[in-house]
Amino acid sequence: MVNQEVIVIHPYLKNNRVNKSHRLSEAINLVEAINLDCKYSSSVGLININSNTFINKGYVNILKNKIYDLKIQLLYLNTNLSPIQQRNLENSLKCKVIDRTGLILEIFGSRAKSNEGKLSVKLASLQFQKSRLVRSWTHLERQRGGAGFMGGPGEKQIESDKRQITEQINRIKKKI
Repeated sequence: MVNQEVIVIHPYLKNNRVNKSHRLSEAINLVEAINLDCKYSSSVGLININSNTFINKGYVNILKNKIYDLKIQLLYLNTNLSPIQQRNLENSLKCKVIDRTGLILEIFGSRAKSNEGKLSVKLASLQFQKSRLVRSWTHLERQRGGAGFMGGPGEKQIESDKRQITEQINRIKKKI
């Protein structure tokens, strides 16, 4: 990620007395550490965490308009998202969404110099990706198993993706 424009959002629970301006400033510094260009930033107070998108629907719509107006393709949410929350936000906002862990992996990746360091970051990144695969397209069956009416569904896309990532992880572990 180089010279890409990003929106930075720091969500916080309203009953938490954390210094939100300091946290937002820190979030902006993190995205700038890998040459991302922050075009808009904001702290958003939450009464509670939405299990589907982390932030409430009203703020998702505000962000959707801001992303469209600024022609942004990347949103950084300064928190840890579940795989489902990340997928739902990406589907709603029509842009890539990264959370704090994803950004930190990007920072480590951009700064790794040695071959072993690069492989270690790649390994951590693949393990993170594997844990975040969600059932976003399980309606697509890759094949049918067996013959006739006895055959059940074959390998689904998510299973194929997990298998491929596991193979990559094993290759990297052997190199390290």
